[in-house]
Amino acid sequence: MATKPPRADIDETRVHVSRPKRVAVGVPAILHALEIANEQMGVARSVQTLLRVNQKDGFDCPGCAWPEEDKRHIAEFCENGAKAVAEEATLRRIGPDFFAAHSLGELRGHDDWWLGQQGRLTHPMVLEEGATHYRPISWDDALALVADELRALDDPDEAVFYTSGRTSNEAAFLYQLLVRGLGTNNLPDCSNMCHESSGSALTETIGIGKGTVSIDDIHEADLLIVAGQNPGTNHPRMLSALEKAKQRGATIIAVNPLPEAGLLRFENPQTVRGVAFGGTKLADQFLQIRLGGDQALFQAIGKHLLEAEEADGGVLDHEFLAAHTSGFEAYRQAMADASWRDLVTATGLPEKSLRRVAETVRTSKATIVCWAMGLTQHKHSVPTLRDVVNLLLLQGNIGRAGAGVCPVRGHSNVQGDRTVGIYEKPSTAFLDALDAEFDFAAPREHGFDTVGAIRAMRDGRVRFFMSMGGNFVSATPDTEVVEAGMSRVGLTVHVSTKLNRSHVVTGRRALILPTLGRTDRDRRGGREQRVTVEDSMGAVHASRGRLAPPSEELLSEVAIVARLSALVFGDGAVAGMSSRGEEMSRTEDGFAASDPPLDTSPPLVAQDAAPHVADATRHDRGYPERSPREEARTDGPDPAGLRRPSNVPHADWAALEADYALIRAHIARVIPGFDDYEERIDKGRTLHLPNGPRDARRFATPDGKARFTVNPLEYPRIPRGRLLLQTVRSHDQYNTTIYGKDDRYRGIHGGRRVVLVNAKDIVALGFAEDDIVDLVSEWRRPDGTLEERRAEEFRIVAYRTPRGNAAAYYPETNVLVPLDSVADVSGTPTSKSVVVRLARRT
Repeated sequence: MATKPPRADIDETRVHVSRPKRVAVGVPAILHALEIANEQMGVARSVQTLLRVNQKDGFDCPGCAWPEEDKRHIAEFCENGAKAVAEEATLRRIGPDFFAAHSLGELRGHDDWWLGQQGRLTHPMVLEEGATHYRPISWDDALALVADELRALDDPDEAVFYTSGRTSNEAAFLYQLLVRGLGTNNLPDCSNMCHESSGSALTETIGIGKGTVSIDDIHEADLLIVAGQNPGTNHPRMLSALEKAKQRGATIIAVNPLPEAGLLRFENPQTVRGVAFGGTKLADQFLQIRLGGDQALFQAIGKHLLEAEEADGGVLDHEFLAAHTSGFEAYRQAMADASWRDLVTATGLPEKSLRRVAETVRTSKATIVCWAMGLTQHKHSVPTLRDVVNLLLLQGNIGRAGAGVCPVRGHSNVQGDRTVGIYEKPSTAFLDALDAEFDFAAPREHGFDTVGAIRAMRDGRVRFFMSMGGNFVSATPDTEVVEAGMSRVGLTVHVSTKLNRSHVVTGRRALILPTLGRTDRDRRGGREQRVTVEDSMGAVHASRGRLAPPSEELLSEVAIVARLSALVFGDGAVAGMSSRGEEMSRTEDGFAASDPPLDTSPPLVAQDAAPHVADATRHDRGYPERSPREEARTDGPDPAGLRRPSNVPHADWAALEADYALIRAHIARVIPGFDDYEERIDKGRTLHLPNGPRDARRFATPDGKARFTVNPLEYPRIPRGRLLLQTVRSHDQYNTTIYGKDDRYRGIHGGRRVVLVNAKDIVALGFAEDDIVDLVSEWRRPDGTLEERRAEEFRIVAYRTPRGNAAAYYPETNVLVPLDSVADVSGTPTSKSVVVRLARRT
């Protein structure tokens, strides 16, 4: 079955602009999703595949982490979810012939969209040092190359192992076991660049790095504050939950520098009202806040509540405050001392608007605050989120129905990966349990987070880099530094489903290891396997693909890690298995011939967190000497001249590859909350992980109470003649995956190199709309040195954004984000507060 080939790279000079939308989804969303699905999969395959998305007997959407209700709709997917599925289930293929026809130099000349549109990878490929083209390599040789490189390292900290949020719990658990068996905690992941600030603030204040609400809480809330988030593009299924809350009487306050269509009005395509009668107005109040002013907003609300309590009483939950919190008096005094003038300046909102919002909070019976990257990617993000917690604690809005904190995660299993051990700062309790289960001694020293890993690559301290999914080069800040650092690595390894920029910006040698996706059937050990994922609200469920894999050469992520572990820790590779475990015949539409017929009757219906608290740090240690424990692990060279570790995890790697239930059994014995794992995910059931604050108002803090904190007010100061830039997604992308060159809701069509600027700022800075400019970021280091970075050829678009603020799409603008400009405490890159100037092109 043929599908339409991808177009050539689009001419960015033909971008055109229309009026931004004030309503999201509706019939246009359905039509656009079907258009993309048809281009990638064809009609029949699209219908069969999409009807399995997020179903109890189907597969988890490879897009966002928004949870499902127990009762599922027959079409349990959104527009961008359909695009994500179509990208993975595409009939386009990239085999050895493609790489023979395209040199590395040529591939580097294409943009991220073109690379991703070429199709699914089908064979392991290797790039030899000095070569101009990738060539095919067998799985045995590819994994032996990786194992040899790992076992030849002088120090395990010379290796870095990155993880994307799409990796399953089973693969992620084996991956971290492999890495810790090697003797390092260098496990950076995409959480470091997204919700690390959330995990840092929440762990400190309420004792868990995850949200405290369920999907039912969203429906039952009296007030929802959605801050620094664009659900219409990034988490579209959230709009249905917000609509249900509105129908039950909830008030919604949207807080964002940009007026996002998804928070203004929602036309639900699954209801008559949504299709024919104008949908539902969502935001009752829209606060167009200045970039970085959110901390001031939450302090202003808290200050107003405390003033109202002092004047009239009846505002605070004194019983909750006395029984479950500490630090209240210090916080109350800090808010008494806070200046309304400073709060107005920081937010850009008049005092009457701040007090009107605060009055809405005062009268709310149950309040939830939801947020995403708009709050987490500033220097002062952690203090901002501490003040979110402060506000909720005042009225007892944690640990009761319809109330709590709701950090909305991105990737569909980014929170699950962290839960099962993908973390560079693991707790002693987690490592002790891991040691006991696998009879070895895992390293205790902290490893590199994402920024730390880039610094180490930049400084030539990384010899090996492996990525389990994701697109590290395009996802990370300071693109030129990342690319230069990557080129210094001896071997780069990417486990991927599709081509991306990280495959063409490589180390001296490179491997591409193609893997199964969420939509693909995984038959191994004589049976069909399933994996599990955790959603944004701590609920774990099974996922099982149905499509015949795009190539018989593919291995699952679990199989790749298990075989590599057997090579590194054992005497050889897993024997007796073909690459896919067993043969499968395929029908013309790509489904396995043994697939049961689809049941189209209505189905029955149900954080990148940091649960492991840090104990020590090794981030700024320089290049360390080997620790005594690492010295003890070395037996000396083996006959082949390779160093073999003697203290390694004891596991039956062949058995784990053949039966993923055995991996889940290990997880259940290591990580609290996974008791009866297999039984609790069977037949489409959901395993709800324990959550102390939500379940019992139990807080795993030093004093056992939720902590009020005092946070000095911070907000960006913008130099004269400059703008504060935030990087954003377009509607036709998911993280670094670009589906197309349009941003329908913002009215941008046919291109991505645009910068959105307030019309008055355009004039004040001496430019005109449609001028082509370079964006030059300016960052002053602590020693006073001014650094500049440049992104070329951006079209100025007049847009409704606060004065002094601007927006542009990533990854094109990641080059502007300084590597060392990170959030305090969390180390998250400050991608939402980049000082730039517009430079006229000569």
